Amino acid sequence: MLAYPPQALRLSGSHVSLEPLTLDHVADLQLAAQDGELHRHWYTFVPSPEATEAWVRSALALQDQGSALPFVVRRQPQGDVVGSTRYMNIERDRRRLEIGTTWYAQRAQRSALNTEAKLLLLTHAFEQLDVIAVEFRTHFMNFQSREAILKLGAKQDGILRNFTVSPNGTMRDTVVFSIIQSEWPTVKAHLQYRLSRTR
Repeated sequence: MLAYPPQALRLSGSHVSLEPLTLDHVADLQLAAQDGELHRHWYTFVPSPEATEAWVRSALALQDQGSALPFVVRRQPQGDVVGSTRYMNIERDRRRLEIGTTWYAQRAQRSALNTEAKLLLLTHAFEQLDVIAVEFRTHFMNFQSREAILKLGAKQDGILRNFTVSPNGTMRDTVVFSIIQSEWPTVKAHLQYRLSRTR
């Protein structure tokens, strides 16, 4: 059974380290989001500078409820904070969770950082938390995110039409992807190979 609630932890690799989100990270996250003005992308939920503290407090409240485990993403070896990600929608009885609310500063996008971050999160989820499935969800119009999820080795499950209302008031169609436990060894080998090509 999924260890519940998952405990805050640090996951580290050569390109990235993931550390538990705290209020001390607000200023660093504000700076990261300004690189590429990520909060201006209408199809994402990246916080604006003035909303970052409330966004962090909301994430920590979900952690206290046991439904999420948020991280800040620190680029290595530089050591700068370049974004955030989290385990979310954690379902103990179904042994499922989602990796989401992921965003990176422009300088960290399309790099080995995302591949290694996902490898670290997926390894912990499947091999320590013993989940049977990991989901990824994104806005239908976020084509860059959809492409990145497919490159991980996830498969598209479907599209949830009019799933929620976006911050700008438009209806969001949410694309759902997943990796299941039986696929994990192949996906892990694929991600390790991709990383080996970037060293």
